Amino acid sequence: MGKGFGAEATVVGELVFNTGMVGYPESMTDPSYSGQVLTFTYPLIGNYGVPSGEEKDVFGLPRYFESGGVKVTGIVVQEYCQRPSHWASVKTLSAWMSDQGVPGIEGVDTRALVSTIRERGVMMCALATGPGLTNRRELKAMLEKAARYDSVDYVKRVSVKNAETYGALEKKVVLVDCGVKESIIRNVLVRGYSVVRVPFDSSYAEVMKHDPAGVIVSNGPGDPKLCVDTVKTAARLVESEVPLLGICLGEQVLGMSQGAETYKLKYGHRGQNKPVVDQVTGRGYVTSQNHGYAVDPKTLGGTELKPWFINGDDHSVEGLVHGGRPAIAVQFHPEAAPGPYDTEFVFDRFAEMMVGGRKSMVGESVRSMKA
Repeated sequence: MGKGFGAEATVVGELVFNTGMVGYPESMTDPSYSGQVLTFTYPLIGNYGVPSGEEKDVFGLPRYFESGGVKVTGIVVQEYCQRPSHWASVKTLSAWMSDQGVPGIEGVDTRALVSTIRERGVMMCALATGPGLTNRRELKAMLEKAARYDSVDYVKRVSVKNAETYGALEKKVVLVDCGVKESIIRNVLVRGYSVVRVPFDSSYAEVMKHDPAGVIVSNGPGDPKLCVDTVKTAARLVESEVPLLGICLGEQVLGMSQGAETYKLKYGHRGQNKPVVDQVTGRGYVTSQNHGYAVDPKTLGGTELKPWFINGDDHSVEGLVHGGRPAIAVQFHPEAAPGPYDTEFVFDRFAEMMVGGRKSMVGESVRSMKA
């Protein structure tokens, strides 16, 4: 039990946690959190309020949010700050959530809750606030009837329905939108390419009609095994040697397109201090992550994919590179937002691939890697 804030509502979702100390507006607007109730481990949330969604950057993208609105199903915090203080704040976290129809609960021992998730794994949960609050028996019944997180096609819910173009430059990157963060688009635009954002189920022909210099498969929510059409398109792109970059869910899509398999992590990687090690250079990086699935390294043997990055904590695969085609992918978020910008160079590597194809730095490096 705790005290509700935000919208008065009853919701059901997969209970997950994020270990980041800042960036709740960015996290809450990340489409990858669709269908999930997010627990923040940092003890005080809302202390710098919520900035304006109307403020745009030079590209016309939201300056502070990663999508057009809150995407989490609900949030759980230890303490909600009712009096925020920040020059960019235009409203409280509770008021923003109320406007968006998203409930929250405070007064929860989040350390104990996270310990439970780490021991038992992520699980479905029900969160109820307001005068329509139901009793525990009714909530339990609702939970038992609710669809499992991995059975719902959340990508379909968050992807654009029609193609959208950003920028007016001749060189284009097609972005297959599985639930993309705005900062990914920004990182492509700043490198001198227009972006054509297409629906997640776009066919190879629909992608190629835009004559792209390269293609990005974005991050997104849910079980990657449900992304059947996206996997088929990725397979054709790799076969055709179109430069390809996968990010987060996009890495899992690339893996499956080449015959690898994915699995669900016990409690996922969600935070801004996740270590990865570059298998080409041996260098370590601190990354921002938000994923509950990963590519199974035991299934890479029959493919031409090799691990590019490995997680420093649990040794899961955090990046892939194709040994003979211009295709790379990372499981973490090189655009950060929130988090460290240490791995923005991934976008530079992708740009090099679009110029040099198979002669790119990544391609040459992976051909020298040990199996």
